[in-house]
Amino acid sequence: MTFFTGNQTVLFVDDDAQLREANRQTFDLAGLAVDTFAEASAVLPHITPDFTGILITDIRMPGMDGLQLRAAIHEIDPEIPVILITGHADVDMAVRALKDGAFDFLPKPFAADHLVGSARRGLAHRALVLDNRRLRAAVEEIDSPLVGDSQPMVRLRETIAQLAQADIDVLVEGETGTGKELVAHMLHRQSRRRGGALVAVNCAALPQQLAEAELFGTDMVDPASGKLGRPGRIRAAHRGTLFLDEIDTMHPAVQAKLLRVVEEREVQPLGASAPEPVDLRIIAATKTDLMAAVRGGSFREDLYYRLHVVKLRIPPLRERRADIPQTFAYFLDEAAAKLGVDGFRIDDRVRHRLIEHDWPGNVRELKNFAYSIILDLPADAGSSGAITEMTLSERLQRFEAMVIRDALAQCRGDIARTMQILGLPRKTLYDKMARHGIIPRTFRNS
Repeated sequence: MTFFTGNQTVLFVDDDAQLREANRQTFDLAGLAVDTFAEASAVLPHITPDFTGILITDIRMPGMDGLQLRAAIHEIDPEIPVILITGHADVDMAVRALKDGAFDFLPKPFAADHLVGSARRGLAHRALVLDNRRLRAAVEEIDSPLVGDSQPMVRLRETIAQLAQADIDVLVEGETGTGKELVAHMLHRQSRRRGGALVAVNCAALPQQLAEAELFGTDMVDPASGKLGRPGRIRAAHRGTLFLDEIDTMHPAVQAKLLRVVEEREVQPLGASAPEPVDLRIIAATKTDLMAAVRGGSFREDLYYRLHVVKLRIPPLRERRADIPQTFAYFLDEAAAKLGVDGFRIDDRVRHRLIEHDWPGNVRELKNFAYSIILDLPADAGSSGAITEMTLSERLQRFEAMVIRDALAQCRGDIARTMQILGLPRKTLYDKMARHGIIPRTFRNS
């Protein structure tokens, strides 16, 4: 699964009509969409920088040959996979093309499963390229991108893309530093409301005595300045998105008034004689279990269920450790560019920390650590603790826990599939999970 969800097509080019028809049937049986062409030049009108599929072409053809076609496509978009079909005499030529950027080559005669396998790899690669392009566009000017190819992060990006178009309220759950505000930005930027404002409110930073005026606004005249009130954050989000961060900290009296906004999409400023309608989307975020707050009596149950139309959970770094190197590399590049530093290197101290640390501050802590490396600060700068000295046994235990978590995330908490991937009996797997404090159900909706 990838963030990219468009239709993908194989463009197959060969001047041999029988070979075209045979391979068209091969792709049909494999469930892959295919368009066939007798001439290379006929393909080019179908190729654009946002082309979602791949090209498979014979090398030797009259007129424009396969290598010329690959070069022309490379000019349009060098990341479109091109697979070359070669005769025995053309293998050396194909190998040179492979070094020059071709995705793969298939020497004749080739088995149908080899053709389909190469095509599937090419389509998966193209989907990943488009995924990364769209992600970069979505997070432009935002500090902490949702980087990572782990299954939880791929599913999260897919879900964000789907929900952005749905225009429904969303509850975002995630620990400190996981990127809750980034998710709100992505939902807003990919929605029809992107032309309006994204108004962010940190509920924890609102003083109780000012919270209502700040959120709902006021139509009363300020005796000190003589000015007529203030619009309030909710009215400022009209035709846009209202992001309520740390909503679990909101005072119960404010929760009661917010309930009306959520239910009726109208707001009554302090001192106003009647409510006024607002057209907005609400994204609420919490770093704690909001249902636990409901059970504890600090959060209204009715408000919870009205905000909880859809819930997005952002997995912490410790549940997707495979994403740490890629995310760290992103922040290293960002820090080096911002700070004008060249020639930095990653030593064993840094590698050990990336592997051994649990990153309780998540992506934010990892970003701080990357900046500290670029600035050549002490080992524990920008992080929540110094590198822990660990014995070999402790390192092996930490690695084992990481592997089990990655497998559970890949299988969405399915124990039977996890057992199969890891090659472990059920009792052994459960014993290891208990030893490491791993709870399978936390991976089922990740």
